This record gives sequence, C-alpha cells and structure tokens, in this order.
Amino acid sequence: MERRRMDAALLVLSLVHLAATLEVPLDLPQPPTITHQSPKDYIIDPRENIMIHCEAKGKPHPSFSWTRNGTHFDIDEDPNVTMKAHSGTLVVDISRAKAEHYECVYQCTARNQHGTAVSNNIVVQQSRSPLWSKEKVMPIVVQEGVSLTLPCRPPAGLPPPIIFWMDNYFQRLPQSSRVSQSLNGDLYFSNVLREDSRNDYICYARFPYTQTIQQKQPISVRVLNLDAINDTMAAFYNDTDLFSEDPTDERKPAFLIPTGPSSSKMVLRGQVLEMECIAEGLPTPEVSWTKVSGDLPAKRTSFLHYQKTLCIVDVSESDAGEYRCTARNRLGSVHHTIRVMVKAAPYWISGAPRNLVLSPGESGVLTCRASGTPKPSVSWAMNGIPIENSPTDLSRKVEDDTIIFSDVQIGSSAVYQCNVSNEYGYLLSNAFVNVLAEPPRVLTPANKVYQIIKNHQALMDCASFGSPIPKITWFKDSQSSTLDGDPYIQHDNGTLEIHVAQAHNSGKYTCVARNTLGISKNHIYLEVKEPTRILKQPEYKVVQMGRSVTFECKVKNDPSLTPTMNWLKDDGELPDDERFIVDTDSLTITDVTENDAGVYTCIMNTTLDHDSASAELTVVERPDAPTDLELTDQKKRSVQLTWTPGDEHNSPIQKFLIQYEDSLHHRGHWHNLTEVPGTRTTAHLKLSPYIHYTFRVLALNAVDFSRPSFPSRMVKTEPAAPDENPTGVHGFGTEHDNLVISWKPLTGLQANGPGLHYRVMWRQKAMDSDWTTVTVANNSKFVVSGTPTFVPYELKVQAVNDYGAGPEPAVAHGYSGEDLPVAAPENVQAVLLNSTLAEVHWDPVPTKLIRGHLKGYKVYYWRERSLHKHNPHLMENQVLTFTGNHTHSMLPGLHPFSLYSFNVRVYNGKGEGPPSPTQKFETPEGVPSAPTSLVVTNPNLDALTLEWSPPHDRNGRITGYTLKYQQVNNSNELGPVEELALPANKTSVTLLNLKYSTRYRFYLNAKTVSGAGLAISQEAVTIIDEAVASRQVDIATQGWFIGLMCAIALLILILLIICFIQRNKGGKYPVKEKEDAHTDPEFQPMKDDDCTFGEYSDNEDHKPLKGSRTPSNGTVKRDDSDDSLVDYGEGGDGQFNEDGSFIGQYSGKSASRETAEGHESSEAPSPINAMNSLNSFV
Repeated sequence: MERRRMDAALLVLSLVHLAATLEVPLDLPQPPTITHQSPKDYIIDPRENIMIHCEAKGKPHPSFSWTRNGTHFDIDEDPNVTMKAHSGTLVVDISRAKAEHYECVYQCTARNQHGTAVSNNIVVQQSRSPLWSKEKVMPIVVQEGVSLTLPCRPPAGLPPPIIFWMDNYFQRLPQSSRVSQSLNGDLYFSNVLREDSRNDYICYARFPYTQTIQQKQPISVRVLNLDAINDTMAAFYNDTDLFSEDPTDERKPAFLIPTGPSSSKMVLRGQVLEMECIAEGLPTPEVSWTKVSGDLPAKRTSFLHYQKTLCIVDVSESDAGEYRCTARNRLGSVHHTIRVMVKAAPYWISGAPRNLVLSPGESGVLTCRASGTPKPSVSWAMNGIPIENSPTDLSRKVEDDTIIFSDVQIGSSAVYQCNVSNEYGYLLSNAFVNVLAEPPRVLTPANKVYQIIKNHQALMDCASFGSPIPKITWFKDSQSSTLDGDPYIQHDNGTLEIHVAQAHNSGKYTCVARNTLGISKNHIYLEVKEPTRILKQPEYKVVQMGRSVTFECKVKNDPSLTPTMNWLKDDGELPDDERFIVDTDSLTITDVTENDAGVYTCIMNTTLDHDSASAELTVVERPDAPTDLELTDQKKRSVQLTWTPGDEHNSPIQKFLIQYEDSLHHRGHWHNLTEVPGTRTTAHLKLSPYIHYTFRVLALNAVDFSRPSFPSRMVKTEPAAPDENPTGVHGFGTEHDNLVISWKPLTGLQANGPGLHYRVMWRQKAMDSDWTTVTVANNSKFVVSGTPTFVPYELKVQAVNDYGAGPEPAVAHGYSGEDLPVAAPENVQAVLLNSTLAEVHWDPVPTKLIRGHLKGYKVYYWRERSLHKHNPHLMENQVLTFTGNHTHSMLPGLHPFSLYSFNVRVYNGKGEGPPSPTQKFETPEGVPSAPTSLVVTNPNLDALTLEWSPPHDRNGRITGYTLKYQQVNNSNELGPVEELALPANKTSVTLLNLKYSTRYRFYLNAKTVSGAGLAISQEAVTIIDEAVASRQVDIATQGWFIGLMCAIALLILILLIICFIQRNKGGKYPVKEKEDAHTDPEFQPMKDDDCTFGEYSDNEDHKPLKGSRTPSNGTVKRDDSDDSLVDYGEGGDGQFNEDGSFIGQYSGKSASRETAEGHESSEAPSPINAMNSLNSFV
C-alpha cells in the first residue's frame, strides 16, 4: 500500500504544473497574501506608541482581525488601540496606559471570500534597562604579578546591554594580551603590574533600545610589591579587601575561564559561536585554538580579544565537535577542551511553499519541506483551520509535508498554512491555491528599450500572467523562427538572455505569450552600446610643494551616451578649493600643498556603465632643518655630534652635511666638514687644534638641501704643534743663476696654533753638503740666488708655530735655472727616400751642453730653387719640431727636382741652441703635372689640330708627350684607343684621316725619366660632309614627307584661325606691321594649290612664317635671332648630350659661315629647319 502511494505521488508530480511564485495581477480575484508583519520577538520602546504591523493584499481587499494570547482581541472595546485604515496594523496609544499591559502574544488574520491568511505569533515585549543594584565596592590591593578579575555583573536587560570599561574621563581602558574583557563583561588581568594601579576602573552598560548608559561604581586597584603591602597593611586593614598571595615568582599558565579541563557549549544553526579562554600566568601566556576533529572554517573564523575568543559566524552542523584552546608561556602550557553541539530551529530546505495558480482541471503540489535538529513536525491548516477539521475535498490529498491537488475546479481557491516546529522554534508560511481561467497577458511594459554595454549580459524580461500558465516564445526583427539556442537562453520565467551581447544583437524583439485561452505579444528593443574605456590613465606624480600638477584621464565612450567625469580624492569628494581645476579630460592642481597628497581617481560615468582609474600624488619639499644638535663625548681631538632630523616631506633624506664655523680665524664663514648617510643621526667629528668650532647640519633629499640647523654650542680646542708640513714643494729657476723653492701653504685649520712660519732647507744633490736653512713667514716661496746653472737640489719645507715644529719633512727635488744650449747636433746628414721624402739623422747633444731640461730638436729646412732652368729661386722656410730625445726625423712634402738646405737645433726650457752647419741635398726628378691647357683648332672634315701648353710643375726634364684619343658615339660609348708619342719640343699636332661628323675624346700627358704625369682631356667633333647634307635636304622632296608637312600646316592653320576668332570676340588690338624676310631662292614657300606652305599672318603681330634653307657647305645656318641652337655648334665644334645639354668648348669662328639675307624675325623655326637641325647631329 505504501509503495502504491509513493508511485501515485510520483505520477502526480510528473504530471502537475510546477509553477514558480507568481504575481497575480491585482485586478484578478485572489486570496489574501500577507505582505508585511512585525517580527516574532518584537521588542518595543516603552516611551513610544506600540505599532504591531500586519499588511496584506488580495482581490477583493482583505479584512483583518486579531487574537491576543490565543483569544479574539476585540479592538473596539479597547480605547487605547486603533487599526489603520485599509490595513491590519494596530496602534497602541500608551499615553493613557502602561506598555507592560500590552506585553502579549498577537496574531493577525487577513480574509476575503477566496481564503484566509494568518501571521506569525508576535510576542510583544518592552525593552528594559534596569539600574545597577546598590553595592559597596571595596578598594583592591594586590601584589604585583598575581592575576586579578574585576567583576562587572551588569543588570539583566532586554535586550542584553553592551559592556565596556572606561575611566573617569570616558576614555576606554587599554587592553592587551595581558588585560582583556570577557564575554560576560568582567575584566581579567593575567598578571598585574605597578602601572595598573588606579582608582577609576568603571564598568559601563549601554542599552541599545533606550540608548541609555549606566555605570557601575568605580573600582580602586592598588598594585604593590610585598614590602609595600607590609608597610601599608595597618592603614588599609579595616576597610580593604587584602589579597595575601605568596611572593610572585614566574609561573606556568592556568585558566581563569573556563574552569576545569573541559566544558560544553550548545549553539543554534545560523547563529554566531563564541568561545573564550582567558589564562593567567607570568610571563603573560599566549592563547591558541585548534579543532580536535578537523580544521577551523577559515572564511568564517576570526579571533578576538588578543586570540582569547574564537568566533565562528553562520554556524552549521559541520561546526559541531571538540575545540581545544592552549595557553602557553616559557614555563609550560595548559589545555581546555570545549565540546560544541549544534542544534537547529526549523529551516526551509527548498524554500517556503509557493502560491499556486491553476486553471480548471489542472493539478499542482504544495510542498512544505523543512529540516531542523531535532527533526521538526509539520502541520497543515486551510484558511486558518487545521486541515483535518476542514471540509473534505476529493481534489486535495495531504501526505506529510505535501498537499497534492488534482483536477481542481472553480471555487477551490483557499489559503493553506504550513507550520513546522521543534523545541527551538517554528516556521509558519501561507500559500494560496487560486483557480482561475485567464487568457495570457504580458506584464512587461510595451516597447521597452534595453540598453546594454557590449560584451555584457543582456536580460530582456517578458513577465506574463495567464491561467493556464502561458508559454513564452521570442522572435527578432522580422524573422519567423523562434530564438532558441546559442547565443540565446530562454529562462522559465520568460526572460531572454544573451550571455555576451554584441552590436549585431541590437534590434527589435517580440515576445509572445500563449495558452489555451489566447495569445499576447509585446515588442522590446535592445541597443548594444560601446563600453566606456579610459584610454590614458592618470599617472603617479611626484611634485614639489608650490608647483602645479596635472592628471590626465582621456576616455572613449559610446557617442549616444552622455558621459560625466568625476574626480575623487582618497575616495571622497575633491576639496572645495579654486586651486583644483577640472577640465574635460584632466585635473590640474595649482600651488600644491602638502595636504594635496593622496590618491586621485577619475570616474567616467554613463547611464549604463563606468570606468575608473587612480593615481597617487606625492607632494615633496626640501626637508625641514635638523634640530636638537647635541655635542657629547668631547675629547682633545674629537667630539660626538647628534641631531634630530626634520620632516623629510615624502622624499627620503639622502645625506646630512655637517659644516663648521671657526669664530677664531674666520668668523661668519661656514666650511664643509663631512657628510653622513641619511639613515644616521650622529657623527664622530675629528677636531684640529686652535679652532673655535660651531657646528650646524643640513639635510639633503631629492628636492634640495634644507635650511641649516641652529648652530651648536661652541667647542674650543687647545693649540699644538703642526701635524703636517706643506705639500707641493717644487724647485725651479727663473734665471740661470737662481733657485725658486715654492710650496702650498697650510690653512688656518692646519696651522694648529699661532705664529705659523716655514723652515726652508736646501742643498746640492750631488754634493754631500750641509743643509742651508732659512725661515719664511707669510709667504709660500723663497728665491736662492747665485746658484750654478741647472744643478739638481734637494729641498725640504717644515711647518713651525709657537708650539713647535711639524714632523720631519719629506725630501723634494728640483733644479736651478736653465740657460741656452751651447752646442749644436753633430754628424747631421740627409738620406733621400724618394722625390718627395727625405730622412735627416744627427747625433744627440751631450746633456751637460744642453744646460737645462731637454725639450727636443727642431729641423729647419727650405727649398732654395728648382733644378729646372725655367724656374726662379725660391725660399720656403719650414720647421719641424720633435719633442724628446730624437736622433732622426722625416721631411715630407718635398718638391721633386729641387735644391733644399737644412740644419738642426736642440732646445730646452730656456730656448734654442746654435744651429748645426747647413747641409744641402737635391731631390730627384718626379712625374710632371698635367699640361696647362689643351685646345682644338682648325676642325675639318677628316682632320683637326690640337695645341697645348707644357705642365706648370715639370718636376724634371720633359722627355716627351703621349697623346691618346678614341671615338665617342651618341650613347657615350667609347671606341678603341689610338696612341701617339710626341717629342718634348712640340706643343701642337694635326690629326688626319679622321671620320667626318664624329666626336672624339683626347688625352694628353707629359713624361720625365720618372714616368708619365697626369693627363688633360678634351673633346671635339669633325665637320659634317656636304654630300650627306644634300641627301638630308632631298628628304623634303619625298611625297610622304610633303604630305606629313601639309597635315601639320593645316593643323597649325586651324589653331591660328580659332585664336583669331577668340581675339576678335574680346575686342580689337593694335597690330604692328612687319615686312617679310627674304627667303632662300633654293627653298621657296609652298603654295596652296600644290600643297606647299603659303604665308599667313598672326592676328597679333602679323609675323610671316618663313622657311629655312640648308647651306651648301652642309651646316645649318641660323637667323639673326639668338634662339637658334645650331649657332652654339660653330661649324661642328659644339656638341650636345642626349639630354640636349651643351658640351665641348669654342675653338674659333668658322670661316665658312654665311650670313642670312635680309632681316629675319624671331619666329619659331619651321619643321624643315627642325629636321635639318636634327640631321646635323646624326
């Protein structure tokens, strides 16, 4: 039977329509639903009117009634109680009654024709804040080191008060691992110290509902050592609670609370579990916690009161078990085990029962599934009446925590109450069954627009109602297929989800709700917007105080959204200060102060999203001056200086500079003494004798040095003999018979006493003679006269003052004065290496003849003349200087075929010695330079003449010339080379049998016995052959050429006529008449009747277009105008490159040139002229 019942239930569950919580539109009939009620345990303030809430909705609107302590509460009979209109809320006026009269259990009932809903049992209690009971608090005297507990024992209140300890000045008493407050409010000392003595230990209790604070009588505590207790025993004996512990030695821990080795604690599921272990001991114990049967839940666990309290929030059954606290110091440890039991008031497993809306003939289920510890019992009621006492309904079947409805009909609507309870509490829930037959309606507003940021989730609602529950389908734009599958997700409540919305998802969506009674649709619009992004974030800034700083925050956002830029400082608003200038994409702070430091955040908000970025501003300034300079540990030659650094202003101090003033010798002048790293605040300073020191310190950070500190007190040192002698001792001569001894004098800091002078000593180094000594004061040099020339000396300079002489000075070395050398180098000779380079050798001059420090040798040389008879005498003096002890040198850059003279001299610091005997040498012949000029004269048909000038620098005897030439075609390609040897006495040559109208390139160089020199080059063109020129003219008589020219002339004539017409349209212009030039009889203009060119006039200047002729000598003649290109050729000498540029040079006027007859205009050449000009270069 039980098995059949289970199968039936499963069958019903598989067939019923499981609806989520439905919101029935208020215009449709529905049973009451309680929407708001007061809490089950309702604590009220006795000073205010009592308001017990009960609100409900339904159609028709429900009526309300109340029970008090289980019986009907007739509100009309109590003048102090009223019910709000259209509501079930009770208002109790306590101005005429006491609040405690209304401390009862209340329950509200809301009913209409479709059912009855009931509220929870509301237990009304007034808050209480009772006074502390009168008690006499005795002073406490304890021995130092023992444990102590100060009881609080506050009065019981509703709800319990909050406990804290303060002094007479309302300052919280400091707590630590040694002193802490327990959960019950007592104050525990693990061990007391002398500083715990005070007479104002006050326990305060704050009652939250009444917001009142009450205090216990102050407790006086005096902590004494054992001797002090014996001395004061008599004074406190009569009225003092005297503790008489043994002398306080160190001891291992022991627990003050809880007591014993173990204890137990019960906590309800969902509440907060608090366990504490407070231990005494000396030294103070440290407390730690473990769970014996597992690990502590890390995310829900915290430790309070210096690890003495273990707190676990939102307790669950898994938190049951044993917990161990351990107190430990260096003498040992102690443990306590707490066994935790977790009970549970009833709680929903799958939520409270949900309202059912069913259409006639449908089935459904109400489920009241809850749990608890111990297991709770479930009872059902219908419309507030136990279901077993309700009328029988065949469509309803109750099975423990489930009611199954099948084939419901109109009129079966009701409200069902589910009550789940155990000893720790109860759950009461109302759920109605509403039987309706309604066509679907879409509740979401029509044409609603959803704006979503790209790549975010899009949720488009289609809230609907109908009975039977409608089915929802979605369509996009004009598509006929439903939206099903990626990227669309349709939820059970009709919502359409796009998990990651993209721009193409924008558009018009239609949701359709259908059931058996009808259809309803709604249009919804989705707009996918570009996200707001900060493109350039503000950056970390370090700025000096008083300057300006700018944070940039450049943003990109969807253009259809209006952005709003906000700036925050340290997560708060910007200061209201005109120094803060907010622009569209930046924040500028002028005249920065130290208070401006912090984190600045730019937030770009739109109606849909936002983006933010932060940057820190560090304000730096040079450090404040060090303070509190103190001199300690002063000795004869040292002192210790300490100081306190000033504020570094966010820039770490890099170093400290210590300066001193010597008020004895240089008052008002500060000198740098030493530096120390920025991490140190002390320096060991070495002192010199006979100084009146005053010190000051400066700090340096990345910005600058601080101001100097205030000076320290003065430190005076006693005089003493010098500790050191002058440095930089030198000996040298300014004349050939003196010795100047110089040195670097001691400073005032080095003098060590008054009467500073110097003891100067010298002697010749080579001779074992006595030292000569003089005393010098107020000077740093001494001149010794009458010395031999350039003799080595030993020198010493010793510092002396009124208190003695310095240490034995070191020996320095120097020389007496130099004189000019008296000898010249010997065995001077020259070796020729080639025509432009010679090497000179000599023997060094003996050291004793140099009479000074050898500086080097100088070679004087000059070119006297060229060996060629045509060159004049030359004098080109040159000097080569060689430092050091050289015995040879090179003479570069000589002229070939020349006579040179030279000598060598030694020189020292005084000057040069005598020259060596002058030597001479001749350079051999070299190759000559290029000929001075090369010109082409008398060009002919197959011959031309070359003339040249000899080289400017012959560098020897010219033995002949070499001439090379080769043809060059129009593409600059070179032909084979022809070579011709010419005698030295020739300066011209005529070349025969050359090709006509051909360009040649010539190369000419001169030769000596040493070889050929550089070549000079030239180009020229032979004259054009007359026969070829005649053939070129004959082309103009060919028929094809005449036809081409006629076409060109006709085209030109048409263009001129068009120009003439255009000019006439614009008005008439003056015209200058010109006569036609005489034409060549061999080349007459063509007439119209034979397709030849006739004369025509230009409308502007009437210049006749003339033909040109080809002269009989084969050259093209030009007009008097300078525009003719042929004129540059000068009978064939001129040549043009392929790009038309002129090459070559003039070689004289052509004798065969003819003069044109008559006056010719500067008109453009005819096509015949142009063709002939081109043919002349072919």
